[in-house]
Amino acid sequence: MSKLVVYLHGFASSSQSEKALITKAFFQQQLPDVELLMPDLPYTPREAVSAIEQALNGRRPDAVIGSSLGGFLATYLAEKNGCYAALINPAVAPYELLSQHFGTYHHPVLKQDFEVAAEHMPLLAELEHKPSALDRYLVLLQQGDEVLDYRKAVQFYAGCTVDVQPGGDHSYQGYANCLPAIVKFCQIE
Repeated sequence: MSKLVVYLHGFASSSQSEKALITKAFFQQQLPDVELLMPDLPYTPREAVSAIEQALNGRRPDAVIGSSLGGFLATYLAEKNGCYAALINPAVAPYELLSQHFGTYHHPVLKQDFEVAAEHMPLLAELEHKPSALDRYLVLLQQGDEVLDYRKAVQFYAGCTVDVQPGGDHSYQGYANCLPAIVKFCQIE
């Protein structure tokens, strides 16, 4: 039976983001027998979780890869399913950061408007889960992340395998080079 991996994109991103496309190409070339799910996530927490569950269709993933807000959601999914997680510049307490950005925004890839609203923040907070099986988490951080403070992730994921790189940015420079290590850590091979 083939392995099942879920890739979760970040806030205001999509399955067409650069990291998502790099991940998809890597899996197609290196691991063609692994099923990779890349759902486009709605912006509201409840609907995002629903979209993930709908994509899984009752199946349990072997691993989840998440970037930024997708890393936050990946932690929730890993805790719920007891699977491995590779997190790239994951959001910690995103309800605090997003509460500073209420309003309507336009998504250029999905070509739709979305709203960041106060009523979403408690729902987002409910999804926060501290890692329980620390050996199942690989956390990749870059100190130059201009969106999220990497030190919050270092603290939140203390005891997990955490790799902090100097420089970089929120998109995680050199991400493609990390995919072999992610695959090995998550035992996807």
